[in-house]
Amino acid sequence: MIISRTPFRMSFVGGGSDLPAYYKYKPGAVISTAIDKYVYVTINKKFDNGIRIAYSKNEDVSSVNQIEHKLVKAALQKLDIHGGIEITTIADIPSKGTGLGSSSSFTVGLLHALNAYKGVFSSSESLAAGSCHIEIDICQEPIGRQDQYAAAYGGFNMLEFLPDDSVKVTPIICHPKTIQKIEESILLLYTGITRSASELLQRQSTEITSSQEKQDTLSKMVELTHTLKAELERNNTDAFGSLLHENWLLKKNLTKGISTTEIDDWYAKAMQAGATGGKILGAGAGGFLMLTAPVEKHASIKQTLSALRPVDVKFEPQGSRIIFYH
Repeated sequence: MIISRTPFRMSFVGGGSDLPAYYKYKPGAVISTAIDKYVYVTINKKFDNGIRIAYSKNEDVSSVNQIEHKLVKAALQKLDIHGGIEITTIADIPSKGTGLGSSSSFTVGLLHALNAYKGVFSSSESLAAGSCHIEIDICQEPIGRQDQYAAAYGGFNMLEFLPDDSVKVTPIICHPKTIQKIEESILLLYTGITRSASELLQRQSTEITSSQEKQDTLSKMVELTHTLKAELERNNTDAFGSLLHENWLLKKNLTKGISTTEIDDWYAKAMQAGATGGKILGAGAGGFLMLTAPVEKHASIKQTLSALRPVDVKFEPQGSRIIFYH
């Protein structure tokens, strides 16, 4: 029996610059943190030579080629595992369409557990790169590379995306009280709207490739990422909200559908109630609304947005881990 635990993530500024449509021409950059919400993957040797997979549905098949879950199928093929295995997964929050990088966290955790099943150690870099290979190269998902690295490495980092597909992970170095103040300022609110990110990201990539205006917008977001890193290293937490707000205004212009009238209304009401910045996490259009505000304003914002469900969240310093190995 093997169990992996892999964190989800929140990204703050620079999202979208991790798409190859942008970073193949100019280096991208994102600041993000892993959070204390996780996906757990359990691996167990099966009594017979079949394969059983339990997630939102159950699959019980006799060969890898019969598996419907494309990420599991690709991972088993990549690691040359043919059968005699059971795989189950559970998550702390809804695992699809919430903007917390759940699919990539699952893939990282699955690779971690499968490698442990084979008696192979997995470094953070190998997990992140391997998950990118499965999701982007094999399964042809139109996604970027930030989620895999955030899940594999954990912590509060600046991620830089280079034209050769490599990713540089740099921890944000500042006073612990700076991180604590940022963490305490954050409100995470579930909109109840789930959506597939693929269509939005595919359209965004197409528009980035064909539009100089969209490329310039992303370049401004990358500049904000470097600015935020510098401000945090100076322990200036006052800049956090305004930079998130500026990033959100830019992000909404990347492609149609990132925001909606309803989301804009929630955001405007939150700002009126004391928030200093925020964004819809992930590709947009639903999932979690992340806001930053002085702690004394949190109650007022929650009351103003009473239709949304608040979720307590803390930063997670560690990435994917094997928490049980027997």
